[in-house]
Amino acid sequence: MISPDARIAIAGAGSIGCYVGACLALARRNVVLLARPRLADALRDQGMRITDLDRRDRRLLPGVIETTADPAAALADAAVILVTVKSGDTAGMADLIRRFAPPKALIVSLQNGVDNVPLLRERLGADRVVAGMVPFNVAQTWPGGTPSFHRGTSGHVVVDAGRPDLRALLDVEGVGCADHPDMAGLAWSKLALNMNNALNALSGLPLKRQLSDRPWRRILAAQIDELLRVTKAADVALPPIEGVRPRTIPTILRLPDTLFGLVARRMLAIDPTATSSMAEDLAAGRPTEIDYLQGAVVRLAEAHRTRAPISEAVISLVREREAGRGSIASAEASSRISAFAGKTRSALQTSTVESRAKGS
Repeated sequence: MISPDARIAIAGAGSIGCYVGACLALARRNVVLLARPRLADALRDQGMRITDLDRRDRRLLPGVIETTADPAAALADAAVILVTVKSGDTAGMADLIRRFAPPKALIVSLQNGVDNVPLLRERLGADRVVAGMVPFNVAQTWPGGTPSFHRGTSGHVVVDAGRPDLRALLDVEGVGCADHPDMAGLAWSKLALNMNNALNALSGLPLKRQLSDRPWRRILAAQIDELLRVTKAADVALPPIEGVRPRTIPTILRLPDTLFGLVARRMLAIDPTATSSMAEDLAAGRPTEIDYLQGAVVRLAEAHRTRAPISEAVISLVREREAGRGSIASAEASSRISAFAGKTRSALQTSTVESRAKGS
């Protein structure tokens, strides 16, 4: 049983980690942030501000929340560790947790993608790792030198069922917390929504404007159709997310703009300036999570002897952005994705015919 005053370490306090950590601290939880040195110094000197789509505007003065760049200091006494690093840093964070954290500390993954929980369980033990999900987007800015974190979309944190003490600990204003019996399936449902992270990054547009544009929505619908096909081949069931069944999302996305605006009102409940985390990573020159989002679909397809050409094409376009190319229009993205997918399907058909011929 986790006590209400249990020490909570935010392992990898970036945008999501700082926002969640601040909300927990404001609810009088015992929180320490493990952040990169530049951010840790700013948080200690300036404090931070957190705002959200519901017009909350709260400030934490310097010293209100403990912050450090030293993993030993952050993890040594932690009872609960919320892992909020990017997927590419999960293995490294697991090693730090194994080295510095108490062996009975509970590990909670609040990360995008479907690979992080299996990796954490492999390295730290299945019995101490809990799957979690953060459905909302948080943007980081530094007005006047003060780190500020804005939640631009709706939703609440979800964790594995069977841990009411953890749910109660995390169920605070600005975050909220529920539980779910199938977090592995829910991670794939979340991944269906995360297919838009790359498209938003490619577009150079705010999320609300990009999702209001039918050509971009059609590309997203095609990506989700592909994910549904691949997960069906792998016998992965996708539960509803935020009350919506994933298989209905492509149909909704393809609606004309006016009708989409009426049907998908909740989907468009987004701050006008919000962008995806991948768009922020590209703008800051950081590595993206494309290999853990679209890349996960490609790997699952390959494991079941098929291809995911749309995801492969989107990965290629993001690689170009990472190399310095600017944003592209929906028409160019659609044309290039269609051309790539067409070539892949043609190659697959040829390969299938040749295989059958050899078999006969």
